[in-house]
Amino acid sequence: MPLAATTRLGPYEIISPLGAGGMGEVYRARDTRLGREVAIKVLPQHLSENPEVRARFEREARTVSSLNHPHICTLFDVGHENGIDYLVMELVEGETLAARLTKGALSPAEVLKLGAQIADALDRAHRAGVIHRDLKPGNVMLTRGGAKLMDFGLARATGLEGPGGASGLSHAALTHSPTVASPLTAEGTIVGTFQYMAPEQLEGGEADQRSDLWGFGCVLYEMATGRRAFEGRSQASLISAIMSTEPPPVSQVAPLAPPGLDRLIRTCLAKDPEERARSAHDIKLQLLGLQEAGSQTGAAAPVVRRPGKNAPLAWIITAIATVAAITMAMMLATSDRSPRTPVHVAIEPGPRKILPQHAASTAISPDGRYLAYTAADTNGAYGLWLRPFDSPTARLLGPAYAVSILFWSADSRSVGMTGNGPKLLTVPIERGTPTEVCAIRAGRGATWNQRGVIVLAQNAQGPLYRVSASGGEPVQVTWPDSSRNESSHRFPCFLPDGEHFLFVSMPAGPEGVDIYAGSLGSRETKKILTAGSAVTYAAPGYLLFRRGGKLTAQRFDANGLKLLGDPIALVDAPPISDLDAEPIASASNDGRLVVLDNPPSDTNLGWLDRGGVLRSTLSLPVGPWESPVLSPDDRYAIVPKNSDLWRIDLARSLPVRLTSDPGYENEPVWSPDGSKIAYTNGGRAREEIMVLNSDGSGEPTVVSTQTDHLFKLPSDWSRQGLILAAIGARSRDVLLAPFPEGHPVTTLAGTVFAEFGGKVSPDGRWLAYLSNEAGSPPDLYLQSFPVPAHKIRVTNGGAEMVWWMPGGDELCYRTADHTRMMSVKLSRAGENVEAGEPRLLFRYPPDVDKSDFTHDGQRILVTLSREGARNRRARVILNWTAMVRQ
Repeated sequence: MPLAATTRLGPYEIISPLGAGGMGEVYRARDTRLGREVAIKVLPQHLSENPEVRARFEREARTVSSLNHPHICTLFDVGHENGIDYLVMELVEGETLAARLTKGALSPAEVLKLGAQIADALDRAHRAGVIHRDLKPGNVMLTRGGAKLMDFGLARATGLEGPGGASGLSHAALTHSPTVASPLTAEGTIVGTFQYMAPEQLEGGEADQRSDLWGFGCVLYEMATGRRAFEGRSQASLISAIMSTEPPPVSQVAPLAPPGLDRLIRTCLAKDPEERARSAHDIKLQLLGLQEAGSQTGAAAPVVRRPGKNAPLAWIITAIATVAAITMAMMLATSDRSPRTPVHVAIEPGPRKILPQHAASTAISPDGRYLAYTAADTNGAYGLWLRPFDSPTARLLGPAYAVSILFWSADSRSVGMTGNGPKLLTVPIERGTPTEVCAIRAGRGATWNQRGVIVLAQNAQGPLYRVSASGGEPVQVTWPDSSRNESSHRFPCFLPDGEHFLFVSMPAGPEGVDIYAGSLGSRETKKILTAGSAVTYAAPGYLLFRRGGKLTAQRFDANGLKLLGDPIALVDAPPISDLDAEPIASASNDGRLVVLDNPPSDTNLGWLDRGGVLRSTLSLPVGPWESPVLSPDDRYAIVPKNSDLWRIDLARSLPVRLTSDPGYENEPVWSPDGSKIAYTNGGRAREEIMVLNSDGSGEPTVVSTQTDHLFKLPSDWSRQGLILAAIGARSRDVLLAPFPEGHPVTTLAGTVFAEFGGKVSPDGRWLAYLSNEAGSPPDLYLQSFPVPAHKIRVTNGGAEMVWWMPGGDELCYRTADHTRMMSVKLSRAGENVEAGEPRLLFRYPPDVDKSDFTHDGQRILVTLSREGARNRRARVILNWTAMVRQ
């Protein structure tokens, strides 16, 4: 039970909680005798229940208290009060190294300085006969005076020794140690000691100072690279990685790290303890030597020696690779030394961060000095990051929208952001405060000229507008042409004169989207080409776009607004996301091109429980399995794959193809009896709703929706018919299309705003749907069904997808930022309904995407990216125009 303020533990008075550490709860307290503030750690109950462990703990605590070192957190006292065991420690102000690493890797100078301090602390403890046994970033505190080691030498009392230890604790008892058996997180990754345990500890052997050196090597690697040395999706895969694999060299992950650091870390991470570094003292001296070498040259310069006859081949290769990596970094940092041939350089997003699937969330500055991108961390939080090309690490500029489309000011001093957020924002890169330019609903791109004018698409539907970068009321600059069935203009791109711009006309046709040129001073437009994506203008006069699965370049006369020569395929193009026709590349004025690498399209299906814990996976063939939709009896799922629909027997992991038409089929829904499915067919001039027998037999039939909407997406199939979200020249509406025919199509929710994603309650009395009538992102609403009457707003923070739970007294929804599954309890008040406060069910793991609840509400079928499938990288191509000449 947590301790309340003013609680006394001997002479110590509790002030406030500080958090939960690896060995218990931590409190700020006051020593009433000496009048100083201290930190008190209340230990887990299992320590007190075993007399042998408790006695041993107190003996080792006395030993640790004798350690007096500036980089070791001092242990003042140990006590027992009213059945509570506690430690009294120095109160250290600062942040843990683990918290600091969530922001990215440390600078080379910080790595060497802090690493030497940690090694010095280890050396002091080892000389006193004290072994840490739980060295990890969470046990290192960063203060103004440098690093301080926490929980030093006390891990032994928690039973870390394993079966070979002297304590005689059973394996079952070990699993109660919070520093040993931390549970799987919602992201499916082991956290805690396992990440930093030496092979001999995992095999049950006694830990000694060499085990601490292994842990220190893991910590040092993470400080330099921002990523853990060993990771796994389960305890088994993590232990396997530690026992049998080597982490990528530091020079490969962080090219600007001191070259000698690779060799030093490898000696710490030798699998055989006998081959490991001899002492923490030796490691400290090597780190100080690297620090001194770097200070003499202003950087950690490589030292290249003539290899002797017996020089290890690996060390020679490492030296060569290090020099090559530094040379590559210099290429990126100095535009005046650009190579005469194209050079491809991969840029990692950073530690435990995932680049979004849409390419428009990555943009290079016009001067070629910076890469801006949005990325999600392992908690699902999106951030806007800035990576200078003369630095090995990125820095966070601020939060980002889950769907973010980035654009730069012409002077490269600010980044703009639009997307699924309520405002178009501009952010000065010198740590300025974001400026809210204007409101957006579902922004689809923007561009910024030299005169401070921004042209943007405020919504997924409708025209383009112009607005001052300093803010103001947007003014319309394009007018969709109904004679061409245009529903929207999006993804504008200014040409060099700052007057004309290119933009996408939607919807797409069989060959792609039409690209038009417009101008700020005229309503006239001119068609330029048809492409598979929006276009990017790139100096000295090219258009970049997607065609035939390739990033393609074609010469362009910006003054005459006409294409020149033939299109030339450059590299494989990243896939187009649900943003529809987004640009796929970003180019600077000095010949640098940025494009996202294609990750392996390798997803599987898996089962989560209601708490978000992955319980099992299917054994499906390799493929991009997308959004599963469960049958009424939960035995089957319809899943899109490569633009076709497949039915999967979930018990046998057996897929059967249902469709093979040209174009694409998606958005499947099941009929109430499970005999049929309805889906969107996009292989025609406009999308249509098709119905097919769920076993694939027979021919599909077209559902007559009696509307001129261009896009039609089914979201549910009630007893009364199909629930559709229809999109056309107007906003989205939720419609009811009876099937079989016999009654007219009726509008259930139709306003000037966007309504979609309708789902009918189990008792058929209520319709849940999403709408942006209160702004973007859209929120969840309820209204009576089938006759619209009583209506309430359920959320005030955005929703993306909704499910009814059995009984109709609970709604679950995924938040608009794609990060959380929420639950809302419903109560009936006569003929009306009331909604409670949303509560968190779980956070989505970063490798989980679309999902569907079973009909009992207890399990969730999800798409699950296999190992490495979502680890996207941004590829920078130096001197990319040489590819055109070649």
